[in-house]
Amino acid sequence: MDQSKQLDCRACMAIVLPSLDPDKKFISVIESLLREGFRHLVIVNDGSKAENRHFFDEAAQKPGCTVLTHEVNRGKGRALKTAFGYVREKLPELRGVITIDGDGQHLTKDIIACGQRMLENDDKVVLGCRDFSQPGVPPRSVAGNRTTSRFFRILFGIHLSDTQTGLRAIPAKYLKTFCDIEGERFEYETNMLLYMKRLGIGFLEQPITTVYDPDDYSSHYNAVKDSWRITKVMLRFLITGSGFRYLVSSFLSFLLDNGLYHLLFSLFLGSMAKEAASAAAQAVARVLSSLFNFTLNDRFVFQNKTDHGKAFVKYYCLCIPQTLISMVCLTSLVRALEISSPGLATFVKIVVETALFFISYFIQKKWVFKKK
Repeated sequence: MDQSKQLDCRACMAIVLPSLDPDKKFISVIESLLREGFRHLVIVNDGSKAENRHFFDEAAQKPGCTVLTHEVNRGKGRALKTAFGYVREKLPELRGVITIDGDGQHLTKDIIACGQRMLENDDKVVLGCRDFSQPGVPPRSVAGNRTTSRFFRILFGIHLSDTQTGLRAIPAKYLKTFCDIEGERFEYETNMLLYMKRLGIGFLEQPITTVYDPDDYSSHYNAVKDSWRITKVMLRFLITGSGFRYLVSSFLSFLLDNGLYHLLFSLFLGSMAKEAASAAAQAVARVLSSLFNFTLNDRFVFQNKTDHGKAFVKYYCLCIPQTLISMVCLTSLVRALEISSPGLATFVKIVVETALFFISYFIQKKWVFKKK
């Protein structure tokens, strides 16, 4: 029998609960977890007001509960990192952690379900995902999640139904990595998801019950400030990602390639037939621009730090067929359209190679400069 199926998350995983100014539901959540048999609860008081601190004092008296304190509010992201660091240092034998919120939105059965699923897939993060189509969900939560889900899918290729869930089961081997991810407040949880994509950390979605109390719904999430922080995180991640860098590299190579083609086609046209002039100009321009493009992609776009020679061979295994396809298409179009103008020939070349742009990026990322 698979050993992971014999493990119980209540014994070998820690609950991580960051909290700011909790109310009476906070103790109910803790007591429910202890009744169900969880042995390790790491609670972070993130600079709560004096009148709310008695909840943490009460929690600290319960067996299995450890309360860590920030004297001033430092944000949910920092609170999570504080707890992750504690688990790494003091509880290294545990298999992972389960992050939850202290407002009762996460049912104990769902917490256990996420933990058990992570134990069965210990190389993946398990995300407890809510169903926002149910009645009674606050409109701002529905709008916020739908908007960020679309951004995640369109901009980053990440398909998530709940981008703001606080219920996450994380394998212990990723805690150091998550401690190093930037972000101190609510934007940290968004950054975590984005860096999982960049670092190749897989995830699974675990359906959970959607719980909201319409008469007592509160959140420390500031719709304006925290939405702007999350937006900045996504924009910065997009700009620093390989897709944007590839776009810059390709644009510079595009300028060099087409500038050379236009110049050389004009020079060759006086001594060659237009088809031969086009092919010769394209060949010389492509050799020079491809060397320039490889250097940029190798060092700047995909930040290759391993075998540059092997990447060079792979790059030209892609570049040469791509160039031949482009030359055949362009030469055929020059002949068919009876093009003799360097400007029009350059325009047709741009159209042909734009079609090859996205295919080339995918192959370079997945094969030529693939990270180990």
